[in-house]
Amino acid sequence: MSHPVLLVIAHGSRDPRHAATVDALTQRVRAQRPGLRVETAFLEFNAPSVPRVLERLAAEGADEVVALPLLLTRAFHAKTDIPSVLREARARLPRLHIRQAEVLGPSPLLDATLGRRLREAGVRPGDIPRTGLVLASAGSSDPEAIAVIAEIARELRHTGWCAVRPAFASASLPRTEDAVRALRAEGVERVAVAPYVIAPGRLPDRIAAGAEAAGADVLADVLGPAPELARLLLDRYDEARVLVGASLSA
Repeated sequence: MSHPVLLVIAHGSRDPRHAATVDALTQRVRAQRPGLRVETAFLEFNAPSVPRVLERLAAEGADEVVALPLLLTRAFHAKTDIPSVLREARARLPRLHIRQAEVLGPSPLLDATLGRRLREAGVRPGDIPRTGLVLASAGSSDPEAIAVIAEIARELRHTGWCAVRPAFASASLPRTEDAVRALRAEGVERVAVAPYVIAPGRLPDRIAAGAEAAGADVLADVLGPAPELARLLLDRYDEARVLVGASLSA
């Protein structure tokens, strides 16, 4: 029996760096698991769309798909947009078994990816005790998503940083620049900003602008196609695949 197809569902963006980063990440996933069919689809702005890819897979004879939201928290897209698109696809393609995997976060592998990006930006282990960290998320109006970011910031505080503050590029407060300034006001010697976003785009650019405006000492890159993130995609795929197999045999 063949493995289910992994369909990575990204949000999409007018910024071409977004799709390029998603492509680089899925290429890394393929490299980590040769033989697994990995497809990419977008909710908006980019092609191909989710319905188009699912229709193509059904026409090619695929019978199982694990649809993996390329999202860090369970907010509107994970709770509403993607389930709606998949529900419509199931109605049109009844022979194609589609299961939605869990979102990526929270996960120790995301923490490891953040650590990688901060090291690449110049943060050394000896710097951490005197450095305040701003965990800068895209933001959401969903209270559950905001609570998750706040909890991740609290957990990171226990890994050696002298202080950790969450920040948001949209929908929620504080903004990145406000979090940086708050740490400075508390007497924090150095401040690093870690974007908790997967790919470049308008909101990550807003995070970077806020970090620069407030004089942050370090700005890490977005999570991007890190090996830890690729492994996390495969972990979420495997979790959903087990549930697919269980449901089909029930």
